[in-house]
Amino acid sequence: MPSLVTLDEITDAAARIASLAVRTPLLASPWPGLWLKPEGLQPIGAFKIRGAVTAMSRLDPDVRSRGVLAHSSGNHAQAVAYAARAFGVDAHIVIPDNAPARKIEATRALGATVELVPVEQRFSRPAELAAETGKAMIAPFDDRNVISGQGTIGLEIAADLPGDLAYVLVPVSGGGLISGIAAALAALRPEVKVIGVEPELAADAADSFRSGERRLWESADTARTIADGLRTPGVGELPWEHIRTQVHDIITVTEDEIIDATRRLVVDARLVAEPSGAVATAGWLHHRDRLPAGNAVAIVSGSNIDPAVLAMVLGA
Repeated sequence: MPSLVTLDEITDAAARIASLAVRTPLLASPWPGLWLKPEGLQPIGAFKIRGAVTAMSRLDPDVRSRGVLAHSSGNHAQAVAYAARAFGVDAHIVIPDNAPARKIEATRALGATVELVPVEQRFSRPAELAAETGKAMIAPFDDRNVISGQGTIGLEIAADLPGDLAYVLVPVSGGGLISGIAAALAALRPEVKVIGVEPELAADAADSFRSGERRLWESADTARTIADGLRTPGVGELPWEHIRTQVHDIITVTEDEIIDATRRLVVDARLVAEPSGAVATAGWLHHRDRLPAGNAVAIVSGSNIDPAVLAMVLGA
């Protein structure tokens, strides 16, 4: 069993990312009792920069100088490309061909080499490249450096909302974000519950949580959701250890609920979110009967929405 990420690792990550990542505020939402953590304010429009910069900074300089590899559906790709540019190294990033064009183009614009592959090769092709090149892999979620970087969000929540916070709602894909936040809050605010939110069409983490064992879904199934950043077929092994020991619950939301939350964030909260970034808010808006009583924080994890999707959402 892998050891869980520690508070010391997360605190160290906060120092490492301070010059490149934004310390996002907590915003009072239009809905009493809910605070929003807008990670779309990051330079690449999503929380992923925290983990990518942490992992990049912890590489041995000689290893890092040879360039890095990554695989992602879009936001981690941009984060690694941004971090690689900041550290002056090359990045080769494998992206599944069903990723939004906007995220692919943004990754290329940051200077990375992008290789598009069928979704079934999302994990196998990066493994081949690592074996061929010997370059370091900056994994999107199953990596303690990445998890500790994402955990800096938990540090900020604990510092900014020290009062009567009952729970934090977190989108779940590969599990790096919820793992880091859970690790930070378990150390600093153990009374605060951490609850994952996932699309019904990509509910592998909820399935795993209910069964008590890590389960994988077919990529063709998870690809059905509009929340393109949450299409990972399963949480990572280290994230699973955090989820099963430090997470209170995982709930699911429908596609209509995700679209509604995305629209309401724009119209009512004046906050642009991509569908993946809106799922935590969707959980609060539509399933408060399944949630604890008390004040909550919803992580709005990213704002990189395709213009066509945004137009559809606003017209819904």
